[in-house]
Amino acid sequence: MYDLAVIGAGPAGMAAAVSAADSGLAVVVIDEQTRAGGQIFRQPPVEFTDAKLKPTAGYGWATELITRFETHTSIKHLASTTAYGILRDRDQDEISLKLAVSGPEFNGALPARRLLIATGAYDLPVAFPGWTLPGVMTAGAVQSLLKSQRVLAGDDLVLAGSHPLLVIVADQLVAKGARVAELAFARGIPTPRELVAARRAVPGHADLLAESALAVARLVARGVKISTRTIVTGAFGDRCVESVELAKVDRNWKVSTQRRRLATSTLVLGYGFSPSTELARQANCDMVWNSPKGGWVVAHDSRMETSAPGIFVAGEPTGVGGADQARAEGALAGLAIARELSAPDAPSDKAFAQAQDNVGRAENFSSVVQTMFEPKRDAMTTLATPETTICRCELVTRAVVQTTLDDNPFISTASAVKLQCRSGMGPCQGRYCEGTVSGIVSAEREVPLPETGYFTAHLPVKPVPVQSLTWLDS
Repeated sequence: MYDLAVIGAGPAGMAAAVSAADSGLAVVVIDEQTRAGGQIFRQPPVEFTDAKLKPTAGYGWATELITRFETHTSIKHLASTTAYGILRDRDQDEISLKLAVSGPEFNGALPARRLLIATGAYDLPVAFPGWTLPGVMTAGAVQSLLKSQRVLAGDDLVLAGSHPLLVIVADQLVAKGARVAELAFARGIPTPRELVAARRAVPGHADLLAESALAVARLVARGVKISTRTIVTGAFGDRCVESVELAKVDRNWKVSTQRRRLATSTLVLGYGFSPSTELARQANCDMVWNSPKGGWVVAHDSRMETSAPGIFVAGEPTGVGGADQARAEGALAGLAIARELSAPDAPSDKAFAQAQDNVGRAENFSSVVQTMFEPKRDAMTTLATPETTICRCELVTRAVVQTTLDDNPFISTASAVKLQCRSGMGPCQGRYCEGTVSGIVSAEREVPLPETGYFTAHLPVKPVPVQSLTWLDS
């Protein structure tokens, strides 16, 4: 049995594993990727001649963290492995946790004294006519291809959304030889009030902010059109994207009649991120709604422990806050677990207090970004027409969801819609459609979005071979 099982080898998971292992705990880390780093520090295959990580400005600590993680003798890294459920023995007074995993080295129930959920986030899906066409991709996916495979998603691209990551992705694409026809932001230029409020984000992040400004300057110098208060309302083509429709919007993202077509072969969307909380939901951890932080996030105390005994959380599942905050939360969680388990080299009160201060400082930056670039969720819901596919796994259209609500006036939650019309029951388990379904329910029932709830999660939370389930009792 391991002292600690960490799900996710991004900044939060690596930092937690290192701090716990340094304290003398036996740690195992489960991650779906072949190499550690998470999405933001995604590494190319070791077979590549330039396989060394090249972190962007502001993240100089990434290389050292990955090296410490990969070389630590008290950390077992199960790569290319999926964690698909959390099990608990109810007959015992002591905390007894098992993690259901499927991978090349281990299949079955992995016992651990404590669990840390550091599962990161995924790109926020937005449904509109044509969003399921080949050639429509998310910013995270496009960046993953660049980082891990050195592959351009397309030669002629349009980027649209509201998150600042789009600027970085556009700059990286152009540097690799791609043509970016336009970078369209739904929001406007930051107001003076927003800029004043953003001053507290500068300390400790000057390099990162400077790099973002330089990226904008490089794009302008290379002739990339950057438009504001502009949103994508449709993607068109017979078998793949051939053109997109862009429309002007007001400050609340209400679409105007000013629309235009732009030819392109690839549309890249970047409206922000949604925390990956499926494991936490399945483990019955309390959830709280926080739209700027990404929507439904995992509740936790000052030690990063959730409402489920023995289960901790760090990184994006607590709210999408970026790599610095993820690293700080992971380190704090690792120390908290070491103290709770009375590790041989448990951290001192001073070290623990310092870790808590690090989390607070990181939040000064992340809260500014979260507030400034919060997506207008109600406006995004209106982009889907009746014929638009909402749930791409089960091929459920907005019209079907609407009919479900019309025929069942007692339905007022997203999960009830899921049970009635199967939206969210496919392989992605609602990752693509939950937000849109909740938005439709909120609009139709005239209730605040949080009151519509979230999709429940059941084991397995991710697709795994059926044979993997048979190994849970072995």
